[in-house]
Amino acid sequence: MQQITPIEFGKIYHIYIRGINSTDIFREERNYPYFLNLYKKFILQIADTYAYCLLKNYFHILVRIKEESEINYTQTKTQSGKLTNKKYNPSRQFSHLFNSYTQAFNKVYNRTGGLFERQFERILVDSEEYCKTLVFYIHYNPVHHGFIENMEDYNWSSYLSIFNNDAAFIDRNELMKWFDSLENFIEFHKYNAERKKFDDEGFEP
Repeated sequence: MQQITPIEFGKIYHIYIRGINSTDIFREERNYPYFLNLYKKFILQIADTYAYCLLKNYFHILVRIKEESEINYTQTKTQSGKLTNKKYNPSRQFSHLFNSYTQAFNKVYNRTGGLFERQFERILVDSEEYCKTLVFYIHYNPVHHGFIENMEDYNWSSYLSIFNNDAAFIDRNELMKWFDSLENFIEFHKYNAERKKFDDEGFEP
């Protein structure tokens, strides 16, 4: 039985999940912004986002789960009428995201059952260099799978928003600490994209 890495506060993770049986989780252009709006609703409260990419049958994100002290807990009333802080479980927040999207997707496309694989994959990221490599890897995915030729031509990744100085919900400040500047961020992606093209064509890197 596969052991699932627990999601812990204060840690950085590469998280990804596919559609069940490789089914498409995004069928139309309107599906992408709808998913991102749900992502903001359920995940921004508990995580900082460094990179994302949405593809037809899966998506990737690089996030740092906030420390408990960083989370603005909302107050709710108990059955006795007392106010108490609502606690957030990071894994459960991701489950809420997937379940909410699945319910809306099934309603629109007249389907039933699960949409995503049962467990979302999560890999603990433990170094800044690994973070930088993953940022590129996530942004390069649409090129790698043949959807586009250049990363800046893909609408549903965080690369374009950062390139256009419109980082939306991306933690741009932290990214610029890793890459030192926007120019270095762009150059890092260009350099590694060229290396990857040589690799894909069978040349030595």
